[in-house]
Amino acid sequence: MSDLEATLPGAGGVDQPAAATVDEHAAWKPRVNPWLIAMTVALAAFMEVLDTTIANVALPHIAGSLGASEDQSTWVLTSYLVSNAIVLPLGGWASSLMGRRNFFVFSIFVFTTASFLCGIAPSLALLLVFRVIQGAGGGGLQPMAQAIMADSFEPQKRGQAFALYGIVAVLAPSIGPTLGGWITDNFSWRWIFFMNIPVGILAFILVTRMVEDPPWIKADPSRLRHMDYLGLGFLTLAMGAMQVMLDKGEENAWFQSNFIRLFCFLFVFGIVGLVVWEWRQKEPLINLKLFTYKNFAICCFLMMLVGGVLNANTVLQPQFTQELLGYNATTAGLALTAGGVAVLVVMPLAGWATGRFSARTLAVGGFILFVLSFRYAADVTNLQMSFAEASWLRVVQMTPIPFCFISITNAAYVGMPKEQSNQVAGLINFVRNIGGSVLIAITNAQVTSRAMWHEQHLQQAMQPGSIGYQQHLNALTGFFSHAAGSANAAAMALGTIYTQLIQQATTQGYQDVYMELAWASVVLIALAFLLDKNRPGTGPDASAMH
Repeated sequence: MSDLEATLPGAGGVDQPAAATVDEHAAWKPRVNPWLIAMTVALAAFMEVLDTTIANVALPHIAGSLGASEDQSTWVLTSYLVSNAIVLPLGGWASSLMGRRNFFVFSIFVFTTASFLCGIAPSLALLLVFRVIQGAGGGGLQPMAQAIMADSFEPQKRGQAFALYGIVAVLAPSIGPTLGGWITDNFSWRWIFFMNIPVGILAFILVTRMVEDPPWIKADPSRLRHMDYLGLGFLTLAMGAMQVMLDKGEENAWFQSNFIRLFCFLFVFGIVGLVVWEWRQKEPLINLKLFTYKNFAICCFLMMLVGGVLNANTVLQPQFTQELLGYNATTAGLALTAGGVAVLVVMPLAGWATGRFSARTLAVGGFILFVLSFRYAADVTNLQMSFAEASWLRVVQMTPIPFCFISITNAAYVGMPKEQSNQVAGLINFVRNIGGSVLIAITNAQVTSRAMWHEQHLQQAMQPGSIGYQQHLNALTGFFSHAAGSANAAAMALGTIYTQLIQQATTQGYQDVYMELAWASVVLIALAFLLDKNRPGTGPDASAMH
């Protein structure tokens, strides 16, 4: 055991009893088949991850039904994400308070109950309150599901288990918009919440019957008397301010707005206060000393970017097809379906590969595929792109994700004390979600910025001296004059050309963003080489890496 490992507290910051020896830990195995446990906890996690995107396309319907503006309805998403982000890294502390299984069951109960309340909400204000509760319940599902999987499987089989979790984490956000659009169009937006109820009840029953805590997870209710309220306050301030800043930044011209500058200051103050305070605590809510493990710190950074790329892709493509190709929400979602199928095919293969190749090798290979997929996206994203091409693009974009996701998740546990699996899972999921929020905001802002640059550049060609421009203008003027007999044919022609210019400039904006992501992926390849080259199939039992 390393000096650092000896100083690290147990799950959520609690020192473990001396009776829990290394031999006792190594000999423990769950009574139920690990794959049954994995499928059970994955069911609950899938339900929660789905809810991060399923409401996106229903916002106009929610606004109309509850008498709110579309701008106000976006808080249905923001309120969920803020409370979710606050609870995600607290799983280790909550597990030490009430036991991991009990915390997982409690989270399912809260999430399911809040889903019912969201479905019957009579006003936007109450819906936002219930979404906050739902997000808090959901925040305990992802990391605990992953931690339960990590402890239920032997190290050499852990990659295959994480493949199942990867399907949850990658597939659910992809099908969320499609499923949400179909439910909203054919039933009511309220059913996107009601559908969680039977799934939640089933997950509640299965988890209580199958899942058990390993011997190194000890519940200590007395910890509630010593809760780190100041740390929780810093975390709440930082995550709330960050989400508001990202959601409203583009709308308020980013740092040109005093509103955005205020929330940026609150975010920085909250995050600095959180780090300084938690680092000095004997029983912290979040064990930041885990970041002194080099491999874990690198994995967190890489996972943040992988989560960002996954979520940015899930937003960029349907946004492009709806905005410029005229797809409705359901059709735009269907174009993502082939990518989901690709994940189902590739994820088991990636899980199998973790037992035969080092995490560093798989991560490097995955990021190389990232570069190629984004370069391909920049080439095929145009105003003539067909539905088949959009579907194939999604396949190309999703294929690298499993290799990166599983290898980085697996590597994050290598060299870590078993008692820290709850904290590891909480922080890995936390940074993945943060990466998604940040990169969605950045890529959307970049699309707008680059489109404006291209628009100014293309306008230079709309000059009377340009032969091509004049020929096109004259042809359209003649068409409108002949077809409509309009005295305003010249104005209509000019308006058509300007519309075409905006579409072309916006398309080039998307192409530029894809190229930027390709170059960013080149940097990820270099960072992946910093990972220690672990033996394939090893996990927390491997020596600690610094």
